[in-house]
Amino acid sequence: MAKVKTFKTIFPAVSVPLNDDYSINEPEFRAYLRWIKTFYGKGMDGLVCNGHTGEITGLTRAERKRVVKICAEECGDVMTIISGVNCENTAESIEMAKEAKEAGADGILLMPPHMWLRFGMNPDAPFEYVKDVAEGADIDIIIHLYPATSKAFYPVETLIKMCKEIDHVKCIKMGTRVTSIYEHDVRLLRQECPDISLITCHDETLCVSWFPGMDGALIGFAGCVPEIICPAREVFANPDKHTLKEAQDWSDRIYHISQAIYGGGQPSGEAHARLKEALKQRGIFSSALMRKPVLPLNQEEKDWVALGLERSQLPEVDMTQFEDK
Repeated sequence: MAKVKTFKTIFPAVSVPLNDDYSINEPEFRAYLRWIKTFYGKGMDGLVCNGHTGEITGLTRAERKRVVKICAEECGDVMTIISGVNCENTAESIEMAKEAKEAGADGILLMPPHMWLRFGMNPDAPFEYVKDVAEGADIDIIIHLYPATSKAFYPVETLIKMCKEIDHVKCIKMGTRVTSIYEHDVRLLRQECPDISLITCHDETLCVSWFPGMDGALIGFAGCVPEIICPAREVFANPDKHTLKEAQDWSDRIYHISQAIYGGGQPSGEAHARLKEALKQRGIFSSALMRKPVLPLNQEEKDWVALGLERSQLPEVDMTQFEDK
């Protein structure tokens, strides 16, 4: 059966296991991806590599391309492969997008240049940036929307213009994180751009963020605890077949590990370290090492992760079946 590219699904933003010398542990990464692939057809039909959870800012350009290639080799026959692109200038963003495409990516998650976070931007700059990358690399794009409280936030009018005038824009990762703005913008985008996929990236309030009728999610969380994310998604994706009580029950189960990883705040380097620690405690990774400047967790943080896993009823995973023989 031919692969069907989709932007309406759960995209786990996959982590990358490291060796003690900070190099990528490729055998372990491949085993992890094979485990991720077992959730294909259960609500998780794509994956994102080189996201913030995947330590994009800590990887070299060559490593980013290698990560895409490994993901494509292990999962690209059926799953939609998306690579993050994070760069401070348009020309190099186009080059990175082309490299991702060459390595097997079906699309990119295009982050705003991080200089905008400090200095802000010309109101026309985001549209021109996305348009130039789309045309220069000839690749489909998920817009990475940063929080409404940041200087790199794209107003809904800009998003609508991108969706209507740039054919390669297929999806928006709605990272608004201000509930009133989030719901307003989702409703307006549905009205103005009905063919565009809208997915949440609110790991820390996942079930709440699904209520406006989202098309999926792009979250690091899904690459750590897919056993509870995928069935929860089924309830929210097909509300006519389920009850509010079922939605609440899944939300209650997800809450504990969500608190352990995100602590009620939005994802950060430290949260990604806690997520990687959860992968280690579940037996999926052998090490929770992160690229510096993110520092190792202390024992209290590790114990908090362990308690979250226990309360959310998440056992260790037998990875032997996914390892190279």
